[in-house]
Amino acid sequence: MKTTLQPLISHLSTLTCSSCGAPYSAFEKQTVSACCQLPLLAGYSPDVVPEKEALLHREGTMWRYLELLPVLHKENIVSLGEGYTPILELKNLARKYELRKLLLKDEGQNPTGSFKARGLSMAISKAKEHGVEGCIIPTAGNAGVAMAAYCAKAGMRATVVMPRHTPKAFRDECYWYGAEVVLVDGLINDCAAKVRELNSKGELLDVSTLKEPYRLEGKKTMGYEIAEQGNWQLPDVILYPAGGGTGLIGIWKAFKEMKKIGWLPQGIKLPRMVAVQAENCRPLVETFYGRQANAQSYVGKPTIANGLAVPRPLGEQLMLQTLQESGGTAISISEEEMITGLRELGTSEGLFVAPEGAAVWMAARKLLDTGFIQYDEEILLLNTGSGQKYMENLSSFQID
Repeated sequence: MKTTLQPLISHLSTLTCSSCGAPYSAFEKQTVSACCQLPLLAGYSPDVVPEKEALLHREGTMWRYLELLPVLHKENIVSLGEGYTPILELKNLARKYELRKLLLKDEGQNPTGSFKARGLSMAISKAKEHGVEGCIIPTAGNAGVAMAAYCAKAGMRATVVMPRHTPKAFRDECYWYGAEVVLVDGLINDCAAKVRELNSKGELLDVSTLKEPYRLEGKKTMGYEIAEQGNWQLPDVILYPAGGGTGLIGIWKAFKEMKKIGWLPQGIKLPRMVAVQAENCRPLVETFYGRQANAQSYVGKPTIANGLAVPRPLGEQLMLQTLQESGGTAISISEEEMITGLRELGTSEGLFVAPEGAAVWMAARKLLDTGFIQYDEEILLLNTGSGQKYMENLSSFQID
């Protein structure tokens, strides 16, 4: 019996190479661009986008922006209720440091406990739409957990390749979702090499960061939510923990899209974007300050912020472009500083964030000291995950 698809819900129109702009079909399965071997960026038809008032009657998930997301047919959406996470006002810390307004968007409240739920919900939904039967991913932890969960929901095979030192909580959760878990000595770049070996025949879709176009589209919904939750006004500065950088790139992409379709006020000033990395693994910082040409040969070390241990990010140029266009900067935070930040957010605001979230708070403190951030500005921190899964990483640090 022939199945009749529901009407198109997306205004997806183009895919283009992020480097040279070469066009690719948005209606066939794609990975990176054939021309430059770099990420593809999705574009949408701006003349058919609804008025933002339509959002008032929609579900409180990232799928409320469905016209500006790439899934074409509603029946292909694989969702666990991701997105529309709260923005919390950190009044106690703001008072302590004499700040006008300090906010934190808590991505730890997503399904599977991190912002990775957004990107993997989108990637697995598009994989389903293209008839993919299984996916594979190299991961520092949270992305593998999210892929395993969404593959389980979609009835797909899942193979997760992660560093052997990844906390057991991440590994165990992948097992419970039915994924095959492969452990590798090294960091995520070593896992990526193992993925290429395991998937040499291309039987599985590689959903590595920016190696397919759609994890980015899931992550960009953070930008749409920041605008909508702020009544279409934006903070002065956003601090984001950048490993692979998809969220940093995606939020900036969202702001530019909203300007184009008229959802943001005319002449609004976009936020300065700050990329926060770990001192143990800071390839973007080294490139940003001209200490290396690029990150292709960078060698990093493990960090308690597993998601920041990405020594050679494919999206490096897109991250640098985001920092340049926004007037932003890049900064690195030590392991000890992350612990200080975890303790301060916990004792002052009752938040047990991921070490990545603690890193952005400590970055804000340092940038206030340097004058890059002013005390009277509106500051938004992104906490990308729950601290619960990192207990093994934190066990060696003394709690006073």
